[in-house]
Amino acid sequence: MKKIKEARFLLIISMVIFGTLGLFVRNIPISSGELALYRAILAALLIGSFLVLTRQKIPFGAIKKELPLLLFSGIAMGFNWILLFEAYKYTTVSVATLSYYFAPVIVTIACPFLFKEKMGFKQWLCFIMSTVGIVLITGLGDLGGGKAHLTGILFGLGAACFYATVILLNKFIKNVGGIHRTFLQFIAAIIVLIPYVAMTSHFSLGQLAMKGWIYLLIVGLVHTGITYCLYFSALKELPGQKAAILSYIDPLVAVFISVFVLGEAISLSQMIGGLFILGFTLWNEINPTAPMEEKYVKSRSNH
Repeated sequence: MKKIKEARFLLIISMVIFGTLGLFVRNIPISSGELALYRAILAALLIGSFLVLTRQKIPFGAIKKELPLLLFSGIAMGFNWILLFEAYKYTTVSVATLSYYFAPVIVTIACPFLFKEKMGFKQWLCFIMSTVGIVLITGLGDLGGGKAHLTGILFGLGAACFYATVILLNKFIKNVGGIHRTFLQFIAAIIVLIPYVAMTSHFSLGQLAMKGWIYLLIVGLVHTGITYCLYFSALKELPGQKAAILSYIDPLVAVFISVFVLGEAISLSQMIGGLFILGFTLWNEINPTAPMEEKYVKSRSNH
């Protein structure tokens, strides 16, 4: 019981930290691609050190057949971050985050085509109501955000598509799990993002002021490195359903930060849309069967 309480506390802390990501990203004046690259580098260094200190060896012999999948999932994770960071630039943190949380809905729709899983009434209802939620989040003109606001939502949905891709690819990765998988995905993201940044923008670390450096280190080391270690430590002790429920602290904190810290507006229709997305995706995820718990654990490892 004590271990479960400690794990629950660690997971809550992890989700709260994840929820503040947009606040820090907003204050780092570099391109989204460059930020994604530095986030991956800092996190990989910290998690790599953690693995060495805890003597957790990566079973390369057992996973060599899955390295291509790890590479592709790492690429998807990197571009997932880029699009999410772009979403923060064009719309509010709350709208970007809620758009991003459409990813589980995409997975639900993709599974029948990829894994021959049948969609029942519950899955169809969750898909339809979550889609209605996305329509409501566009604001229907309430915020007057215009083209930039819609662009931000599209970037958020694009990030959700890449996030869903990572979730689906992880379903094929059987011989490496948890923090080992994420570490290798970070390495794959770094390999791809270095040439991407070189071709699309420039390396501008030298132009960062002290404030930018501090926020960059927080995003890379705290939001990614330290929080991932806390997150995977918690998952070892918690049942999948409890973890699924606690994971929704993340978007709720993001909305709170957006409205009460950043002072960003959110309309009634967007609040209702957010509740539709989070409520119906949560209802879909807390299926009491073991496969759903396994899917949850794998899906939440690449925030």
